[in-house]
Amino acid sequence: MKFSESWLREIIDIKLNSSELSHKLTMLGHEVDSVITDGSDIDGIVIAEIVNYAKHPNADRLSLCEINYGNNNHINVICGAPNVRTGLKTALAKVGQALPDGTKIKKSKIRGIESNGMLCSAAEISLGMDQDGIIELPIDAPVGLKLNEYLNLPDNIFDLDLTPNRGDCFSVLGVARDLASSPQSKLHTKEYKKAPITSKICQTIKTPIPEICPRFASQSIKNVNNTVKTPIAITEKLRKSGIRSINPIVDVTNYVMMVTGQPLHAYDQSKIKGIVQPRFAKKDERIMLLDEQIIKLEKDTIVVSDSSGAIGLAGIMGGLSTAVNFGTTEVLFEAAYWPPEFMAGKARKYHMHTDASLRFERGVDPNIQSIAVNMATNLLLSICNGDAGPLMDIKNKKFLPKEITIKLNEIRVNKILGHIIPKNKITKILKSLNFEVTEAKTTWNVTVPTYRFDVKIEDDLIEEIARVYGFGNIPGATEESNNPLNKSIDDRLEINNISNHLCSRDYQEIISYSFVGEQIDNFISGKNSTLKLKNPISSEMSVMRSSLLSGLLNSLKRNISRQNSRVRLFEVGKVFNGELNNHDEREKIAAISLGTIDEENWRANNDCIDFYNVKGDLESIIGSSHENHLYSFKKSDNHIFQPGQAAEVFKEGNSIGCLGKLHPNLLKLFNIKQDVFYFEIDYELCFTPFIVNAHTISKYPQIRRDISITIDKSVAVSEIINSVIQINPNIIQSTNVFDVYEGKNIEEGRKSIALGLILQDKSRTLIDKDADDLVELVIKSLQSEYSAQLRE
Repeated sequence: MKFSESWLREIIDIKLNSSELSHKLTMLGHEVDSVITDGSDIDGIVIAEIVNYAKHPNADRLSLCEINYGNNNHINVICGAPNVRTGLKTALAKVGQALPDGTKIKKSKIRGIESNGMLCSAAEISLGMDQDGIIELPIDAPVGLKLNEYLNLPDNIFDLDLTPNRGDCFSVLGVARDLASSPQSKLHTKEYKKAPITSKICQTIKTPIPEICPRFASQSIKNVNNTVKTPIAITEKLRKSGIRSINPIVDVTNYVMMVTGQPLHAYDQSKIKGIVQPRFAKKDERIMLLDEQIIKLEKDTIVVSDSSGAIGLAGIMGGLSTAVNFGTTEVLFEAAYWPPEFMAGKARKYHMHTDASLRFERGVDPNIQSIAVNMATNLLLSICNGDAGPLMDIKNKKFLPKEITIKLNEIRVNKILGHIIPKNKITKILKSLNFEVTEAKTTWNVTVPTYRFDVKIEDDLIEEIARVYGFGNIPGATEESNNPLNKSIDDRLEINNISNHLCSRDYQEIISYSFVGEQIDNFISGKNSTLKLKNPISSEMSVMRSSLLSGLLNSLKRNISRQNSRVRLFEVGKVFNGELNNHDEREKIAAISLGTIDEENWRANNDCIDFYNVKGDLESIIGSSHENHLYSFKKSDNHIFQPGQAAEVFKEGNSIGCLGKLHPNLLKLFNIKQDVFYFEIDYELCFTPFIVNAHTISKYPQIRRDISITIDKSVAVSEIINSVIQINPNIIQSTNVFDVYEGKNIEEGRKSIALGLILQDKSRTLIDKDADDLVELVIKSLQSEYSAQLRE
């Protein structure tokens, strides 16, 4: 939220300079995102009056202006602005003046006529974005006075990054109330008397569903002159807050919102038809909003309506059909209380974000609506004249938030903070925050103001005490423990090491959101997710992910769209399964790849990645744990993979992950047409803690024996390898597959496998007879178990 320092100091007297004020706000929990000095580089620009003007003789769009810039000093200035007119007070940059962008004003001839300065637009002197014409100042602006003195510049503009729970601080008054807890500070709140009632004009309002709108304050004013200029004191405050001046009626609603935190809406009452009432939108109902956007409403959206239909999107934006303009003479001010539970996420659902929705989603004071309307009416009458009707205030206390009283215990305060704060100091802090305090021996009964809807329990009060007392004033304490340290036996492979290993294999790490689209997640998991977010950012982020695949596919899609034809990505993160009240979070490691095996170069074959390349990447991770013998791969029919190119990964018989080529039906959802390979493993199950067992390396030489056999095509090679090793694991150190062949000279339905057996004993040197006997035993075992046939 943006506001100017001068505006804040109008509301509170505080003995802090700008730098100290910024630090104080941050220490109170309102992070200062930036402090920008406004108007520091316009010194020398003066207020001038256009005494006379005429069309430039040599240019249709230029005007030759006679300017009075003080003490009856006149100069000629050529200007191209469309709003030049006699008597206009504006900003003059004289010859030699430097503008904020560094441009230096020089005397020059424009189409043959000399110009002795420049009349400035707001954009040209960094006082706004308006560049369609020169600045228009009030008629009473003193000619010759420096513009920065007249506009109370330079002025610091604070931009606060407020936390979602502090909706009460989305106003200058709210920030000032928090600062009032500082010593030697004094809050000034202007009390507006009830606006004089000089008319019977009134709009009939009904609230048939009080739970969606328990309070609706309104007031009608007629004979309004909306063509006058909004006072510069108001427009400057709004400009410094990032709000553009539109017309007096709209400016008043924005001003009241910035002061009080209560959003208001102004209707052109002459355009309203019948009774005004808040209700839920009807099926397929549509509304054209102030920005001329037509939206189709959902049935859970609250609208303000008349007999013609919806005339406003409650708490978000008004409708164009009843919008005020310069010709408006009858105004209806509305200030309602829309409960946050009905407003949460509604603006995002329609891809909108407004000042009103920002405040209503976080909560507004339920006791300020009539005050805000009365303030707006008083301001409008002082600017535009008019005749006000009675202020109408519909309240249904049953559905309004109730006043909360919390019991605070002194012992708990000291325990939670780890520091003893004097009791009288605690009482003083609570009262400085406008809490009503009734003190007992060791407790307080604290009544919370209605605008502090973030304070609900005892610990909230303790937090308030801590932040006002100052976290820096609470001394740190080092805890001591006498617990003996046991010998660590956890040799689990660290996640950082796994990430570094994958990076060394040319993968790039990504981090994606933990929430994904429901449709995609259901497709990947094969079941409907029950872990749905209550207020999702969008429909594409509505459930907690059950797999890392969705995030990786989205990143892959973005890379492909940017002409990256070779992509390797991985992610380490949590996935979520189970029911809402009994969910399971697990750390997973997943990787995805497409394209060629190697980067393009003159020596590369440009072969594409296949199942076995990705399996090799996964095995290289598993191999880092030195437990290769515990892992196995089995054929899988997982629906996310293409049949025949999928495997399930096991460790000691327990499933720990999956691997394969992604199914085209899944890739079609992401508009990916290339072959994509993917693996995902469970970190906790895969890399369980273990004790490293060291053993002596044999000092005797190895012997290698190769055999070639044919087996049935359905038999997995991993089964053959495991069977061979189990025949004599003390001597058969490893079994390598160095050739697989199907085709000519091989019986249909069978395949040929060439195995390399590495033999070695730890107690003696093996001789040829030992090796031959063991090979014969291997062949017999394979013939018996798998009907294997030896190829000659």
